[in-house]
Amino acid sequence: MDTAHEVRIDAPHRELLDQILDKWSLAVLHELCESPRRFNELRRAIPQVTQKSLTATLRRLERNGVIEREVVSTRPVAVRYRITRLGKTLREPIDVLLAWTSQHMSAIERAREDFDEREDTRL
Repeated sequence: MDTAHEVRIDAPHRELLDQILDKWSLAVLHELCESPRRFNELRRAIPQVTQKSLTATLRRLERNGVIEREVVSTRPVAVRYRITRLGKTLREPIDVLLAWTSQHMSAIERAREDFDEREDTRL
């Protein structure tokens, strides 16, 4: 196997995937792939997210180099977030995962129902 392209699921890789693929990160990345947004624009676009969760998500994505924070010198001063070149490379694999979920959701739901029925009979 080519070790340069070895698939890894150890701690640092798992942590990164957890941070990029969590529910709020996916929603934020979806919004920022369309265009740069201010914090309140993101809040309106993702109404279920709390201010605290959105702040934490933006900080994680920024720390990982996936988005960047830009201070806009307006009155009052504003902050705008945009996806980075590195962040744009996530679009294709995320779209593939989302397409997979759409394609297989009915089979997954059947498997869940079967599992739940088996679990109910075990109790």
